[in-house]
Parts: sequence; structure tokens; C-alpha cells
Amino acid sequence: MGRPLRPHGPYRVQFGDPQLDYRPGIVEQPVPTGRQVLEAANAHPVLEHLVFQVLSDGLLDEVELEETVDLRVARVEKFLIFRSDRSFEFELDGRRYPWGAPTITGLALKRLAGVDPVRYGVWQEIRGADDKRIEDGAAADLTPPGVERFFTGIIKTTEG
Repeated sequence: MGRPLRPHGPYRVQFGDPQLDYRPGIVEQPVPTGRQVLEAANAHPVLEHLVFQVLSDGLLDEVELEETVDLRVARVEKFLIFRSDRSFEFELDGRRYPWGAPTITGLALKRLAGVDPVRYGVWQEIRGADDKRIEDGAAADLTPPGVERFFTGIIKTTEG
């Protein structure tokens, strides 16, 4: 009584970590701020975290604390949560991504690229040298000046 009806009820979302492992969550507001998303994810203190919305095309969009996102679309939203005070950028298969940590693993890169992690590998482009393969559990450094570039490809086997 006295409370407005919520025609859509709470919104189901997925909260992901830097490995893109997701857990289910609930956001009450139809158009929450980044702060409200972080609070719903139990990311405390909020000021020590960053949140990125995973867009329908797989790209990431950093959501500032007072910026809003609209959850009223008929699909489950995904958010990546980082304990960090700054973001980094890299390029993967020709697409530019913001990232909330100074490193990223090979497995996270494969998951972002949407490739089969068993059949595909990921490499870091190294100017003037051989490209460097990034194994699933290995971390690539995103802190050097400039944008780090990565690409995926099918791993060649010598079966026979």
C-alpha cells in the first residue's frame, strides 16, 4: 500500500569478474546508476570499483557511478565488476575494449572474442618482433604506453 506497482518486478542480471565468470544477481531499479549496479553486486566500497556493461555486440561500455543504464529491455544484462580506480584499453581482433585491470588473461581474451577456447589461441602483436602467444592462464600487461593489440586464430595442430 502506498508503494507504486512494479510492472516488471526486479531485473535479473549477471555480474562478471575479470575472467568473465558470471554469477546471477538482481537489480531493483529499471534505470540504475553505476553506483546502484555496484551496490547490487555487493562491490564495496563502491568508490574502489569500476563497472562495465557488456553490450549486445560483445563490446564493453564503462558505466560511471552517476551514469544510468536501462534494464527495461527484454534480455538479461551482463556487467563486469573490477576492484580498480582506473581503466585501460586494448584492441582484440580489430575491436577496441576498455578494461578495469592492468592485466588480462588469455582465457578472458578468448571469452571476449567469443571463440572456442580449445581450438583457438590468442596472440599479442609485438611491433618489430614475433607476436607473443598468451596462454589461458597467462596475464598480458596493459600498462605500457599505447594500446596493446591482440588477435585470435585457430591453433595449428600436427595430427597425422
